[in-house]
Amino acid sequence: MGISRRDTLGFALAGAAAAGTARAAPAAAKSTGTAALIVSTWDFGTAANAAAYSRLKAGGTLIDAVEAGAQVPEKDLSNHSVGMGGYPDRDGHVTLDAIIMDDRGHAGAVAALEGYVHAISVARRIMERTPHTMLVGDGAAQFAREQGFTTQNLLTPEAEAAWKEWLKKAEYKPVANIENQRGSALDHDTIGILARSPEGRLAGACTTSGMAFKLRGRVGDSPQAGCGLLVEPGVGAATATGVGEEVTRIAGAARVIGSMRMGLSAMAACREAVEHIVGLRGEAVKDAQVAFLAIDKDGQVGAFAIQPGFTYAVTDESGHTQVHPSQSLRRA
Repeated sequence: MGISRRDTLGFALAGAAAAGTARAAPAAAKSTGTAALIVSTWDFGTAANAAAYSRLKAGGTLIDAVEAGAQVPEKDLSNHSVGMGGYPDRDGHVTLDAIIMDDRGHAGAVAALEGYVHAISVARRIMERTPHTMLVGDGAAQFAREQGFTTQNLLTPEAEAAWKEWLKKAEYKPVANIENQRGSALDHDTIGILARSPEGRLAGACTTSGMAFKLRGRVGDSPQAGCGLLVEPGVGAATATGVGEEVTRIAGAARVIGSMRMGLSAMAACREAVEHIVGLRGEAVKDAQVAFLAIDKDGQVGAFAIQPGFTYAVTDESGHTQVHPSQSLRRA
């Protein structure tokens, strides 16, 4: 299942171990200047990219790589938007959503999963060992348990304290770009990570604990194929971040890939999707952040957001990583 090791042999020649991370100047955000192998959302994507690159260098497949990358924020206690340490729903339950895909039509996803830190790995197991593409809630947890995953309490003392503080007013308002402001009680979002081989094969993963203090049972765009993530052979891969409800309204990742299939660049396709949301929703998204990140089969990257402040990490074939500020429809 997934992309074979033959498709990753080119990585053996891709250079030495991953280099350090640099932050690019805003003008450099338009082009990385070299073919990208791994891209991911937000500043915390740098550590995810490093793990993914290391897995590739060790002979792993693209699916191995995006899984390894997604696992990094899932186990990071300081990241309150993904996995262990994620902020709970308004009833105090930490629930996780994740999806993993390759460019051969293989996909697995979980939604509203409780008690298992590596939702991305449960999603992969669904992809590889069941005829289904998504399991949710208690059924997803039962499957994880039967597959031998270890259960644990995901609600950390810090996240519980933030939830109890929030309960005093019980008011929720998304804050644009809060993903790069570690520690806020409103910190919520995804990591989307996309990878390609030098031969143009593709895979992607997306994992999140969703909106902090969301209604119990809420599922956003992240685990939905065609919304939070889509991978298409010969075209590219796309992922979304920001307010998930706005992404699902337009099947955002599928829209980006569809535009790329019709000949738009990754950058133009991401911009078109953002412009469509703003045209469709108007004042409803005047303060909201939605962003798309895409990579085509040749390693050209595109990113575009409603609001300024979205960042993404790009790792090239030598293992060098830069964090780029995305272009946006609105200005600071």
